[in-house]
Amino acid sequence: MALFNRKNNNAPSATATVAPAVDPALAALTGDYAIDPAHSSIGFTVRHAMVTNVRGTFGEHEGSLKLDGSDPANSTASIDVKIASVDTGIADRDGHLVSGDFFDAEKFPLMTFRSTRAEQLGGDKYRVTGDLTIKDVTRPLSIDLEFNGSATDVYGNERVGFEGSADILRSDWGLTWNAALETGGVMVSDKVKLNFDISAIKSAVTQA
Repeated sequence: MALFNRKNNNAPSATATVAPAVDPALAALTGDYAIDPAHSSIGFTVRHAMVTNVRGTFGEHEGSLKLDGSDPANSTASIDVKIASVDTGIADRDGHLVSGDFFDAEKFPLMTFRSTRAEQLGGDKYRVTGDLTIKDVTRPLSIDLEFNGSATDVYGNERVGFEGSADILRSDWGLTWNAALETGGVMVSDKVKLNFDISAIKSAVTQA
């Protein structure tokens, strides 16, 4: 379902063409959505000590989606993540991550993403590009997503679901702390995979 399909206004044409009809199922998704934090996950995976992966999530986050089924290129996304909610399963490690060595959560409490562009890659696969801000650094980020579908839950809420990921270099956002290993290499890799599993609920106004 082409949620973020973009029109090609530069395609050459000798004669005027009729715009394709809007898919009714796609058009029905148009509206404002709030990300449901109880059924969503935003996290990361990073290589530790060169030999294994550490996974973590951010337990507190909020965000919104604006889907335009009639002109999907107008769809947007906004996410705010509370850094202090990081959870890797080890309290000491979480404390180090929120300290000044890494996120400095007391001074920079939020990680934010604001979309600027969206495109369809084929089928239900999409790419959303926007600005990711961590600490005081804002840089462009592209997130590859798969649309998992839409459904009405047992409470009558209309939901949409997406999952996806993006690879970043943490040093690009000023997260440079590391420690050398006696056997060579470093304690924490520069490359980090961000993981997104999103369930969003359509607002009551746009459900009506």
